[in-house]
Amino acid sequence: MPAAKTITEHEAEQVRKANATGKQPVVFVHGLWLLPSSWDRWAAVFRRAGYVTLTPGWPDDPETVAAAREHPEAFAHKSIGQIADHFEEVIGGLDQEPAVIGHSFGGLLAQVLAGRGLAAATVAFDSAPFRGILPLPISALKSSRPVLGNPANRGRAIPLTFDQFRYAFANTVSEEEAMEIYNEFAVPGAGVPLFQAASANLNPWTEAKVDHKNPDRGPLLIVYGSSDHVSPKAINEAIFKKQEKNEAVTELTVLDGASHGLTIDHTWRRSCDTALDFVKRFV
Repeated sequence: MPAAKTITEHEAEQVRKANATGKQPVVFVHGLWLLPSSWDRWAAVFRRAGYVTLTPGWPDDPETVAAAREHPEAFAHKSIGQIADHFEEVIGGLDQEPAVIGHSFGGLLAQVLAGRGLAAATVAFDSAPFRGILPLPISALKSSRPVLGNPANRGRAIPLTFDQFRYAFANTVSEEEAMEIYNEFAVPGAGVPLFQAASANLNPWTEAKVDHKNPDRGPLLIVYGSSDHVSPKAINEAIFKKQEKNEAVTELTVLDGASHGLTIDHTWRRSCDTALDFVKRFV
């Protein structure tokens, strides 16, 4: 029996519009505790640069932050495999192979998609770890404790308190800015992906894995902030060492002073331009 279709009418319309333009598509993949709207400013920059942009959600993502906070159950039970398959369905409708840009768990998902041979170029910001990535820095464990601290959270969607969000996403900005981006962007996050990533090295059948050897993976840029608590240096350097074995271009960039919120805080344009410059070189 074929897999059930998960693409929404809004996402289907994005695909139709992208194909109608004939322009090079760029697909943005959000991570935990955020929605596709977190990419709106980025998408505008890429459109001005001549690309056509798509910002799909994860399956069943609510349309707004307010709706997401009111109905956190919408996020529950979404696994890495389900989310990756959903994005593959979106990409499969495009006439051209897209560049793929992801952040956090979206960075992991972007690499999963690249490993499936679906990306013309890939940029992974502050990626979550996958099978074969061994470092477990203390700050990363502390950031994930609100979810991993209770096994029952696997089947739930868990919101971050402001203090938890500030530690994870906004540790380099003022308290005022941290509160602004918390109110504007933060939503509950699905427990399943975090538990999958945490157990990836113990489970040979995990969905938290990347085919980094695929010769059709395409160019890949790994980016992280030097002050990131969630995905710090050790995780990203381990990902780079794994990915650089691929025959395609693999690069690593560190954004000095940036935190995990580098896609949404006041430094977002620096991150965006880093991705845009890389994509321009290859697509």
